[in-house]
Amino acid sequence: MTTRRERSESVVVEGRVVADFGREFLVEFADRRQVACTRKGKRQDATCGDFVEVRLTGSGQGSIERVGTRRNLLFRSDQWRDKMLAANVDQVVILLAPKPPFSEAFLNLSLVACEAARLPVVIALNKSDLPEHPAARKQLDPYVEIGYEIITMSAKQDVGPLMPHLENKLTLLVGQSGMGKSKTVNALVLSDVARVGELTASRDSGTHTTTFSRFYRLDKDTAIIDTPGFQSFGLFHLTEDQIGEAMREFRPYLGACKFNDCSHLNEPGCAVIDAAKKGKITAPRLSFYQVLIEQHRDLHEQHPEWSR
Repeated sequence: MTTRRERSESVVVEGRVVADFGREFLVEFADRRQVACTRKGKRQDATCGDFVEVRLTGSGQGSIERVGTRRNLLFRSDQWRDKMLAANVDQVVILLAPKPPFSEAFLNLSLVACEAARLPVVIALNKSDLPEHPAARKQLDPYVEIGYEIITMSAKQDVGPLMPHLENKLTLLVGQSGMGKSKTVNALVLSDVARVGELTASRDSGTHTTTFSRFYRLDKDTAIIDTPGFQSFGLFHLTEDQIGEAMREFRPYLGACKFNDCSHLNEPGCAVIDAAKKGKITAPRLSFYQVLIEQHRDLHEQHPEWSR
């Protein structure tokens, strides 16, 4: 609740977005008060994790006047729209599971998005209690070779293996639907999940609580941002060069191709393709990149205004 003095003076208060419901945001202040806010005008350019300035407008309400400078931003984009997932995070945990089988394409798209945003990544393979788990873990061996950290866990039984990786960080959780992300969040912060649900329901926003990003504290130095489960991770906002640079194992060979504008598709003298032939880049990762670039070109040919 705002104080009488704040209402009379229309005080501007600094806070952080802890829930993003699309048209409405929940902002937390230094004293841990949380106020439902809208963004001034029609701009929906705030997201979970943003530091903002809020003008308090009434009992428990406010208007976001300004969004602070971000140190990073992760979002996904397709041919219809961009969707911001979170800002100012320290790392990303990509949650996978053996059943239903995780999509390796989704994993690769997520990794490219994180690398392009310069965000460290931990890959967490959930549901270690299932018999399909060992085969799924073996499927991830090539990512260990690339340099990604992989942990195994069971949100149903024990999220302990994940905890050391979260300490003293703000971590963004992403994953496809069905990977057990809700169980993971519930195991980590059940009381906070319930509290935010009550706050949003009280504002008739309860139907949106599983649709947008939400910020939960584990302790004073540790927090997570939970994103909705989704099945695709569009990267249409990236350039071809950014996609190539985001393929971690490509980096030693970029700039060493015969042609300066090499796309690593089928050009002669391509250092990336040569590295794949020598086994230094896996065939599936090269194939993923090449398909992605071809799709990227097709889309931008259909929408040339996106390349401006």
